[in-house]
Amino acid sequence: MKPKTNSLSWTEVLAPIKNSEYFETLWQKVKEEYASTNCFPPKNQIFRALELTPFDEVKVVIIGQDPYHGDFQANGLCFSVSDQVKAPPSLQNIYKELKEDLGIEKTTNELDDWATQGVLLLNATLTVRAHSPNSHKDLGWERFTNFIIKEISDKKENVVFVLWGAFAQKKEELIDPSKHLIIKSAHPSPFSVHRGFFGSKPFSKINDYLVSKGNTPINW
Repeated sequence: MKPKTNSLSWTEVLAPIKNSEYFETLWQKVKEEYASTNCFPPKNQIFRALELTPFDEVKVVIIGQDPYHGDFQANGLCFSVSDQVKAPPSLQNIYKELKEDLGIEKTTNELDDWATQGVLLLNATLTVRAHSPNSHKDLGWERFTNFIIKEISDKKENVVFVLWGAFAQKKEELIDPSKHLIIKSAHPSPFSVHRGFFGSKPFSKINDYLVSKGNTPINW
């Protein structure tokens, strides 16, 4: 008999990698970075995406590259920012597409409400130096986040993986398309948003799929 997926927690799922020498080395590098320079998100929010979206509740995975590097922006969820700062252009474009797709106008820049409904907002790299985009890409985070993506693919069914842009689409090889829905389009960044993100209707596609599998849709 297949084990019931809803009996698994992140602690159990991640135990093999978090107990490894690799992760010990990675975490040591992260601690040294936070001790020597200003980094984001705040240290207590590095794993916030996992804290807000338990493994057994994951229905959607949206993959980002690395945290926002501006002051007070990053809060541990990809594309989300604190309400005390202005929404970055990518988030503004996500909201434009949401309004066009489902007629919904978001009034907050924080995406906690998505996360608590089962939308895992996962950056491939979980930390960054202040004002230095992609500065932690070589610390080793991607082995950890790739493990997360593959474990979700292997141990769950009927999850929607949202891959916006070329970077996220490299993660497709970790996902079993016979068990899950993969949604791909251009990135919501101003540099690529008109190349296929606008008009892609990801939010309605996600909900249509979830409903077709007997799952509760996301209240975007």
